[in-house]
Formats: sequence, C-alpha cells, structure tokens
Amino acid sequence: MTTGLDLDAVLDRLAPEIAEGAAEADATDAFAAANYEALRRERVFSAQVPADLGGGGCAHAAMADFLRRLAHACPSTALALSMHQHLVAAAVLNHRAGRPGKALLERVARDEAVLVSTGANDWLESNGRAEPVEGGWRVSAVKPFASGSPMGDVMVTSAVEEDGPDGPRVLHFPVPLDAEGVTIGDDWRAMGMRATGSNTVTLDRVFVPEGALALARPRGPFHPAFAVILTVALPLIMAAYLGTAEAAARIAVERARRRGDDPVTAMTVGRMETALTTARLALEDMVRRGADPGFTPDAEAAAAALTRKAIAAEAVRETVETALEATGGAGFFRATGLERLLRDIHGAGFHPLPAGRQQLFCGRLALGLAPVAAPAEGPAARHAA
Repeated sequence: MTTGLDLDAVLDRLAPEIAEGAAEADATDAFAAANYEALRRERVFSAQVPADLGGGGCAHAAMADFLRRLAHACPSTALALSMHQHLVAAAVLNHRAGRPGKALLERVARDEAVLVSTGANDWLESNGRAEPVEGGWRVSAVKPFASGSPMGDVMVTSAVEEDGPDGPRVLHFPVPLDAEGVTIGDDWRAMGMRATGSNTVTLDRVFVPEGALALARPRGPFHPAFAVILTVALPLIMAAYLGTAEAAARIAVERARRRGDDPVTAMTVGRMETALTTARLALEDMVRRGADPGFTPDAEAAAAALTRKAIAAEAVRETVETALEATGGAGFFRATGLERLLRDIHGAGFHPLPAGRQQLFCGRLALGLAPVAAPAEGPAARHAA
C-alpha cells in the first residue's frame, strides 16, 4: 500500500535494531526509549496525519500492518506505539467529519508529539474530578496504564464534572505532560509488555482551559464518540498482538520441524495455524471497518468492533499457548523466546472491553436494551480520585 511515508523502508531500517534490545528491555522493565527516539527520527508518530496538515498521509490500514510487523521485533514497542496511533486515527476521523481534531493533528505533525491515552479504564464512567474554576477546570485524577508516558508529550484523557449543567458529565481534553500538577509514576512492573512504559499518571489540580475541551457528554450512557474510538483504535491495538502471535507461531514451526514426522506435533501445529487464521480474519475485518470513513458512529458499530476484538484476543492467546505446546520442552526455556511472547499476549484481554464486559454490552444491545458495560475494575477504579 502506497503512503506518503514509506513504512516498509522504515521497518527495514529499524527492525533489526529494535529486535536486538527487546529481551533486555523486558527483563529489566525498561521503557523502549531508544526505539521511540528512532521512530520519532523517522517521523512515524506523524505518519497518519494528513499530508495537508504536515503529516505523512499514511492510511489507517497501512499503520495497522506496520504495527503488526513491528511486533515481530518488539511487541512492547508496537503496543505502546499503537496507543499513540489510535489517538491520531480518531483525531483524523473527527477532523474529516468536522469535529475537533485539527489542532491536535497539527501539533503532532509539527513536533512529532507523542500522545498518551488513558481511556482503557475510563470507559463510559471515567474517573477523577473536574472542578469548575474561572476560565476552565481544575482536574485531579489518577490514570493508570498510560503507555508511552516516559516520553509522552500530551495526554488525552477525561474526568468527571459532578455538577454539570444537566447533571454529572464527563469532560474529554488533552493535557501537556509537563503541565504543573502532572506526575508520571514509575510503577509499571507487569507480567508482560514490560517495555511499554505504561505508568500511572497523577493529576493534582491541573488547570484545563475551556478552549482545550474536546467533548462534554453525560456520564454513564453510551456516546457515539466511543464508536469512533473503538472502530479505529482496536484494529491498531490488536495488530500488535497479531504480530506477537505470528512471531510465536514462527518459532513453533521452526522447532517442530526438528521433531520429524510426529503426528501429534503436526496436529498441534495445525490447531495453532487455525487459531492464527481466526485472529487474522478478525483483524482484517476490523481494519476494513476502521478504514471506512463513512461508517455510522453508533452502538452497533461499537459492538461490531468489540466483538471482533474479543475474537481476535482469544485467538491470539490460543495461538501462542498452542505454540508453546507444539515446541515441547524447549519452549519452556527463556532462550527459545516463547516465554516472553506468552506473557505479552495475555495483555490482549485487558483492552476494552474485557470478555465479560464485551458480552454484556453486546448482549444488551441485541436484546434492545441500553448498551452499557459494568463499571471499571482494577487500578483505575481503586485509585479513582
């Protein structure tokens, strides 16, 4: 696929260097800072920004493919980058539809600014407090899972204004990560995807001016903005996990060939390939939907994205688990490379929405009920300000 930025050439230049440090970054919980510097040097962060706004003019589908292949070198780098790219993709879609987004895109194109998302645990309810003050709000919140935060420039987040004009409402806005009152933690000690730098970001009465407000919506009910976000974000996020699963399958096939004509091994590899194909088909359909600028941003579109994400997440996990089985005892050794990929792949289920919440959302919609999901759990809920 032709784009303004030659992503194939970028990957050819960077992949060997990125792959070389992936295991060490995982072992030390170190953020992939050098990889981010290399991506910034190649102007990958502005790749999806339209050319007329100063970006690379890269198509959504091309970025998904880039993230998939980048994950072969380092899943953490691909996943962290997907968090930035999904915010850019949503801004592009909003800009083309006449909604706010242009200013953010111009900032990314001008500075190769790194965007940081905090939406994973916010969902429909969000967390934190937005207190009205003259000219804007003072926001206090605790936002975990902020991937790429060690080198982030702008955090795209939300908080709750309890006494809104028509009741509690959620405000969506960008915050410079060097603003007064912003603290980036150093708490990302995780099972997998260790080099993503997904630290907790704390906001302590950070001033958000009225002009920065991108969206104000009622707290709780589904809003079309989520259909936009999910439709373009989930293909990019899951592309990183598909690449991780493909890397595991490649290791498994190479190892299994050494075991000769063993029927059990062949059957296991066949099961692995079936799961991998399922993941690929789900992602292909997600990418197709995300590349359609004319889709209607409604609950049905959100449900379609969530269902395909759930299928892909289950399939990539089965792929890597089966790869370990097909490899035999050798797969249990870290040096084989599967152990790290197995830990990394288990992150797929935690992106919105986890399986039970996806089923609740989609099930209620199918029954003609208001499409809601259960309140958030985990760090965001426990640390809600």
